[in-house]
Amino acid sequence: MQLLQPQHWIEYELIDSGEYEKLERFGKYIIRRPEPQAVWRKSLPEKEWEDMPDAIFRREKGKASQDGNDKGVWTQKKGMPDQWFINYKYKEMNLKFRLGLTSFKHVGIFPEQAENWNFIYDTIKEIKIEEPKVLNLFAYTGGASIAAKSAGADVTHVDSVRQVITWSRENMEASGLDNIRWIVEDALKFCRREVKREKKYNGIILDPPAYGRGPDGEKWILEENIAELMELCHELLSEKDSFLILNLYSMGFSAVIAENLIKDYFPDVKNYQFGELIVLEKSGKNLPLSVYARFKK
Repeated sequence: MQLLQPQHWIEYELIDSGEYEKLERFGKYIIRRPEPQAVWRKSLPEKEWEDMPDAIFRREKGKASQDGNDKGVWTQKKGMPDQWFINYKYKEMNLKFRLGLTSFKHVGIFPEQAENWNFIYDTIKEIKIEEPKVLNLFAYTGGASIAAKSAGADVTHVDSVRQVITWSRENMEASGLDNIRWIVEDALKFCRREVKREKKYNGIILDPPAYGRGPDGEKWILEENIAELMELCHELLSEKDSFLILNLYSMGFSAVIAENLIKDYFPDVKNYQFGELIVLEKSGKNLPLSVYARFKK
């Protein structure tokens, strides 16, 4: 099992975490928001947690989003914008992200995923195929999609929320890229149809939430639906010159679960990686944010 920590961020850092919160810098702005994994004590005094942030997220009791995140409101200092941009660079990959303060505490990016973006970029560059086909499911604001596109892939980006697709397109254009295929649809429905069409992809990225809804009200529950989705992905992934990344954010899901899903649905794969995606804070503590399993063949 491996702990993967982003090594190439310049415009992001985790300043402190603890007592179910985290204090982060995105570009020149510092934000304070909830973090259910941070069960330990804070390293910095509360006064710094109050004085330092440009924006603080406060929960509203009893108001939860469809993916289980508490709804709330941001308190902003004067001069703190609702939207701003940050950059991420790795080798020849130059990505630009539009961030924003959403009512569900997210800002449009998961910084720990940078290690997967690097893996996507490097793997696509190694594939000896012109424009390898990559499928990104539950693709959110498209960090993995634009990483794949930056490496020269033919990318299909699937998400059930139209506003998030629009956000992804902004990130693509800000990064100087184009021609990603946008699909607003339930991931299971899309994959079932692609299997019937006998489609194949050189890369598949899976980032399913614990709970969600499709555009037509389709219910997604990770524990109930992940088996079918993995079986569909087995059918869709090319036998060679291919890769797959599985991310699981559901609390209580061990990295061993991600490993076992790979073993079960891709038994021919021997050289896989699995573990946790973490971010190191200034005090030296590691904040775990996701479990993953991935392979290339």
